[in-house]
Amino acid sequence: MEAVARKMAEEVETESSGSSEAETESPRSVGRWGAAPVTRKTGKERVHSQVLKIREEDLCVLVEDKAANGRFVQHPRRLSFVLISRPNLPCSPLSGKVRSVNAVHKDRGRFYWVPQNAAFCFFFLVTIHCKNQTQTLVEAFYNDSLSGTRIKALIPTLSSLFQLPKTETSLSLDSASVIQVAYLIPLKPDLKEDNSSPRITLSEGQNTIGRLNVSTTDKRLSRKHITITTSTSGSASLSVEGTNPVVVRSSGERKKVNPRGEVSLVNDDLIELIPGHHFFKLVLLPRESERGSHERAAKKARKEGDGSDDVEAIRRFCPASEKLHSTFRLLSVDGLPDWANTSCVSINDVVEGDVVAAILSNYMVDLDWLLSACPKLVNIPQVMVIHGEGDARQEYIQRKKPANWILHKPRLPISFGTHHSKAIFLVYPRGVRVVVHTANLIHVDWNNKSQGLWMQDFPFKDDDDDKDSTKSCGFEDDLVDYLAVLKWPEFTASLPGLGNVKINAAFFRKFDYSNATVRLVASVPGYHTGSNMRKWGHMKLRTILQECVFDREFRRSPLVYQFSSLGSLDEKWLAEFGASLSSGITEDRTPLGHGDPLIIWPTVEDVRCSLEGYAAGNAIPSPLKNVEKPFLKKYWAKWKADHSARSRAMPHIKTFTRYSDQKLAWFLLTSSNLSKAAWGALQKNNSQLMIRSYELGVLFLPSPVKTQGCSFSCTDNNSSTKKVKQETKGEVEKRSKLVTMTWQGNRDSPEIISLPVPYQLPPKPYSSEDVPWSWDRGYSKKDVYGQVWPR
Repeated sequence: MEAVARKMAEEVETESSGSSEAETESPRSVGRWGAAPVTRKTGKERVHSQVLKIREEDLCVLVEDKAANGRFVQHPRRLSFVLISRPNLPCSPLSGKVRSVNAVHKDRGRFYWVPQNAAFCFFFLVTIHCKNQTQTLVEAFYNDSLSGTRIKALIPTLSSLFQLPKTETSLSLDSASVIQVAYLIPLKPDLKEDNSSPRITLSEGQNTIGRLNVSTTDKRLSRKHITITTSTSGSASLSVEGTNPVVVRSSGERKKVNPRGEVSLVNDDLIELIPGHHFFKLVLLPRESERGSHERAAKKARKEGDGSDDVEAIRRFCPASEKLHSTFRLLSVDGLPDWANTSCVSINDVVEGDVVAAILSNYMVDLDWLLSACPKLVNIPQVMVIHGEGDARQEYIQRKKPANWILHKPRLPISFGTHHSKAIFLVYPRGVRVVVHTANLIHVDWNNKSQGLWMQDFPFKDDDDDKDSTKSCGFEDDLVDYLAVLKWPEFTASLPGLGNVKINAAFFRKFDYSNATVRLVASVPGYHTGSNMRKWGHMKLRTILQECVFDREFRRSPLVYQFSSLGSLDEKWLAEFGASLSSGITEDRTPLGHGDPLIIWPTVEDVRCSLEGYAAGNAIPSPLKNVEKPFLKKYWAKWKADHSARSRAMPHIKTFTRYSDQKLAWFLLTSSNLSKAAWGALQKNNSQLMIRSYELGVLFLPSPVKTQGCSFSCTDNNSSTKKVKQETKGEVEKRSKLVTMTWQGNRDSPEIISLPVPYQLPPKPYSSEDVPWSWDRGYSKKDVYGQVWPR
C-alpha cells in the first residue's frame, strides 16, 4: 500500500544558492520533482508542504470499531474516485516539475482535452463508502504521460487494495483544464488597466465571475454574479446570475442587463459588474483559423504604420528572417496567451541541428532541469559547462553530469566576484552559433521571467581568409580576447573535413564574423591598466560609443538603466558610469552630451501582483541598504510593459539604452546589473579599472545597411555564405535605424531594425506612493496567491 501511495505522490527537492555581497542573482528556489533527497543530519526525506497537505499516510482507511478492542482494516463496500486536473500556477512548486501532457479522456460519451502547452497537477478524490461512515481522501498524482487508458488501468489496483468487485468501482473524469479562449482585464475607473488585480482567464464553456474575483469587498456582488459563456469559434455571451444589474459597453453604447438577462459579447467589450463600479475588459484570443494569418496581418500592420494603439504591440513583432540576427528576441513566458509570445524563443529554439560541440556559459546551472528541458544536449558529443556555482553545487553537477561533459569554473582573483556571463556557443559542421542572453540555466528563468536573447550563425572562413591571420574584425577580436581569459581546459572535437580539432579560444578565429550585427561588451575580473583598461566594462562601452556617429536628435537625450540586481552605489561612480554611456558624436562632430538617466526597477506592488507573486522577488535580490539611498530617489521609474504583455512577468533581463521617443541611439542587452562589480570602477586617478566579475553583452548600433548581405544558417544547408558587397567610392551609404516595437512607421523598410524593448519608453517615474522592491524587508499585504513576504 505504501508503494502505491509513493507512486501517486512525488516529492520535491528544494535547493538554494547564495551570492556575494557585491552582486546577487536569483536563487534556485524550486528544484525538480523526483526522488526525495535524504538529509545528512536527520536521514529523513524532505517533502514539500504542498504535498504533505494533500497526501494521506496510505490508501487504506483505518476505521475505529468501538465494539472491538483494537484497530483493524474495515473493507469498504463501494469505492468511487474522481480525477480532477488543474493548471499549475507559475509560482507553484509544481510549476515545470511535471511535463506537458496531451490526453483525451472519454467517459460516458464525454470527451475532455488537456492542452499540450501546460503542465498539470492531477488529484484523485477517493470516496470510500464503509458500513458505518463515508470518508474522502485526496491524493496527488503527478505524471508526464497520463492518459485515459492508464487512468482506467489503476481501477483494478485500487479495487484489489480494498477487496472490491470490479463492478462496484466507478470512474468519472472531470477536468477544469479546458481550452483558454479569452480573459478579462481589470480596469481602473479611468479605464486603464489595474495592475493590482490579476487578469481572469476564461475557458471554453461557462465561466462564473463574482465577489471573489474583485480586490475590494462589495456586498452588492454575488458569489455567482455573472456567467460568461465562450467558445473556440470566437462567440461569447453574458448572463446575469446575481440580484443586481450589470452594464456592458459595446461599440460606444452602454447596455443595462437585468438579473436573469443575457447579452452577446464581442472583443474589447467593457463590463461593469455594478453600474459604475468594477470594470473589466473582455479580450478574445485569436481563433485557430486566424492564427495562420497572424503573421500576414502583422506584416500589414507594420507596413501601414497606421498609428493604432501600441497596447499589445508584441502581436506585430514579426521580424523578417533576414533581420532576425540584427535584433533580439524575448523568451517565452508560461501562462501568457499565444499572441504574447509572438516571435519569442525557448531553449529548444536555440539548441538545434547537428551540433558537434557546445559551450554553455552561465552563473547558475540546474542540470536536472536542463537535461529534461533540452534533451538534445545529451546527444552532443562534447559539452563544456562554464559556470559560477559554489563548491557544493559543483560537486553535485559533477556526479550527475553525462560522462562526456566537462565542468569549468573560471578563476576569480578578486573577492565578491562571480562568473555571471550567460552565453552559448554551438559548433556545427558548417559554422558556429553565438548566443548571448540573460537567463540562468534554471526553470524559472526560462519560463516565468522577462528575458532577452540574441543569436547569430557564422560560417567557417575561406581558405584564403584562414591563412591571413591579420584579417579580423572587432567582433572577432573582442570574442577571442574574452574567451582567452576564461582559460578552460581545451578539449578535442571531431569536425567533418577537418578531423580532430582542439577547442580553445584560438579555435574561434576559424569563423568569419564580418557580417556580425552587434559588438560585444564584456567584463573580466582584474586590475586593468594601459590599453587593457579600454577593453572591458563600461570603459569598453565608452570606447565603442566614442567611435560612433549618431543622429542629432540624440543630443542630450535621456538614458535608461534596467536590470535585476542593484549594487552598493555612490553618486561619484554613477556619474562615472553615466559619462561612459553619454559618449558619442553627431555628424558635425558635436558630442552628444550628458544624458539624464532613469532606473527602471519594480515596485513592491509590481512584485506582489506579478505572475509569481512575492516569489518573483527572489530574482530581484537587492537589499534595503542598497535600494534606499536618498540620491537614488530621483532616478526611479516603474516597470511597465503592457505593450509586450510582460507587466506581470518580472524582469531578469538587463538592458541599457539611449533613446528619443521610440527611436534608439543604441541598445545594450547584457548580463551586467548596475554594480561596480559588473562594470568596473576607475581607480588611481583614472589610470586603472577594477572589475570583480565576468559579464557579457551585445551592443546594437546604427550601421551601414548591407544591401547584398548574407543570411547564413548553421542548420540550413541551402543558406548563403556570400560575402557582403564592399561599398564603392561615391556610393551613398544607408544606415540602419533602431526603433522600438511601438514605433509607428514602415518596419519592412530595409534600414529599420525593430527591437522588442519590453518596457515602456519613456519610462514612468515613481509616484509618491511607489516603493522600490527590496528582498530583505517584510511585506504583510498578501500577494495574488494569498502569501506574505518573507514566507
